[in-house]
Amino acid sequence: MDSPYIVEMEHITKTFPGVKALDDVRFRLKAGEVMALLGENGAGKSTLVKILSGVYTRDSGSITLFGNDIHSDLKPKQAQQLGVSIIHQELNMCSHLTVAQNIFLGHEACKARLLDNRLMRKQAAEVLQSLHIDIDPDTVVGDLAVSKQQMVEIAKALHANAKVLIMDEPTSALTSVEINQLFALIRELKAKGCGIIYISHRLDELQHIVDTVTIMRDGRFILEKPFADMTLNQIISNMVGREIKEKFPRIHTSKGRKILSVQNLCAGRMVRNINLDVYEGEILGIAGLMGAGRTETTRAIFGIDPKQSGTITLDGKELTIHCPQDAIREGLVLAPEDRKKDGLCIKLSIRENIALPNLDKLCNAFGIVNRKKEDAMVAQVVRDLKIKLSGPEADASSLSGGNQQKVVVGKWLARNSKVVIFDEPTRGIDVAAKVEIYQLMNELKKQGIAVLFVSSEMPEILGFSDRIVVMCDGKITGSLLQEQATQEKILELATRFENKFALER
Repeated sequence: MDSPYIVEMEHITKTFPGVKALDDVRFRLKAGEVMALLGENGAGKSTLVKILSGVYTRDSGSITLFGNDIHSDLKPKQAQQLGVSIIHQELNMCSHLTVAQNIFLGHEACKARLLDNRLMRKQAAEVLQSLHIDIDPDTVVGDLAVSKQQMVEIAKALHANAKVLIMDEPTSALTSVEINQLFALIRELKAKGCGIIYISHRLDELQHIVDTVTIMRDGRFILEKPFADMTLNQIISNMVGREIKEKFPRIHTSKGRKILSVQNLCAGRMVRNINLDVYEGEILGIAGLMGAGRTETTRAIFGIDPKQSGTITLDGKELTIHCPQDAIREGLVLAPEDRKKDGLCIKLSIRENIALPNLDKLCNAFGIVNRKKEDAMVAQVVRDLKIKLSGPEADASSLSGGNQQKVVVGKWLARNSKVVIFDEPTRGIDVAAKVEIYQLMNELKKQGIAVLFVSSEMPEILGFSDRIVVMCDGKITGSLLQEQATQEKILELATRFENKFALER
C-alpha cells in the first residue's frame, strides 16, 4: 500500500561539536497538510528542516520524498529540484533586483544566450496572478514592504515547482491585516496540494491554519497529533516538558518617583510631540499598530535618530543626547528590536559582547582591559540572568534567542542603568524563554529600574504592563492603567488616524 506521506524522515540524528542537535527524530507530512513544527529555541526544529532542504547533512536516519528513498545526502539545489523550498525568517532575496528577476534567480530564461526578460516578466506575472498577489513584476524588491517580499518568496518557490513549503516564523514582522493575507494564501496553497511546514512561536495563530502538530524537545521527537485534539496548554507543556502555570508572571511593587520624563519630543515624520513619564519600578507598555512610530520613538529617546525638538529629563536632570553613547553614559539604555543586527556583535564572544559597552569601567588609564574585572563582570551577568551557555568564549550566535536577549540586557545592567527600553523583547523566542524575559523585567522592576517596552503582541501588552500608552500615526493617542485596559480600548486608540486630506466642499 502506498504511503499517504510526501515527506517521511525516520531516526534522524545530527551532531555538532559538543552538541547532539537531533536524536532519533521522526517527521511526516501529507500533501495538502499544514503541519506546525513546534518546540523551544534549541529543540532542533531548524536543524531538522535544514536537513530536509539540503543545508545540513544527516549523520544517520532515512529520508523519503514523494515515495522515493533519498540514499545520498541532499544538496540545496537537489532538494529544490525535488520540490522542497524554505522561506527563512530573514528573507533571502536580492533587494536590488526586480520581482521577476528574483522569481527566476538561479534558473533564468534565456534566448540565444541572452536573458529573455519579456518571458520572465510574463511568467512571473502569471504565477503572481495565480496566487492573487497584486505586485508588478518590474517592481524592485527592495521597494516592497516585508509582507510583499514574503509573498514574492512564496511565488518564487511555487514557480520552482515546490510541493513542500517550509515557513520559518512567517508572521514575525507582519501586521494583523498582512497576517490575514498570508493565511488566505496558505489556504490556497493547501487546496492545491502543497504540504506546508509551519514554524512559529505565536501559538495563538495556529488555530487559523494548522491541521497537525509535531512537537520536539531537546533534539527529540515528542509527539505528532491533530491540532484539534490538543489544547494550547497541552501544546505548551509538551514543548517545555512542564506546565507553565502563568504566561505573564506580573509582580506588584510600589511605584517610585518619576525617573524619566519625555516632553514634546519630535523626530522625523513618525515621532510627533511625544509626552510620557516613567516611574521607578514601573513597566510601561507602548502599544500600537505597525508603523505607528513606536520603534522610532525609542530610537529618538536613545539618540540613534536626531530629535528636532523636545526635552528628555532623567532623574531630574535634563539630558543632552546627540548619540547613544550620551544616553548610555547617563543610564538610559535600549535593547533594540533586531537583537542580532543592532543589539549584538554575533561573531564576537559572549564575553566580548558584555564587555564592549563597559570598556570605560574595565580599562585603566592606559586603555588596557583589567581581565579580573572583566571576568567578574561577565560571571555576574551570566549568574544573575541565568544565561545558558557552553562558556563565555562561545560566539553570541551560538545562543538561543532568549539567551541572546539576556546578553543584550546584561551588558547594560552591568552599568547600573536607570531606565531600560525593550523593543519587541520576545519576538522570535519560545514560550518558556518569553517567561524568562518577563522574569528578567520583573527583576529590574524590583530593583527600582524603570522599564519601557514596545510589543506588537496584544496579550503581552495587556498581561505584563503596569500602564499602557498607545500610539497612532506618530502620536500618543491615549494612556491606560493596566486594570482599565482591554483589547477593544487599545485598538480604538491605535486607529485614531488623522484626516490628512481636507474634505471637498
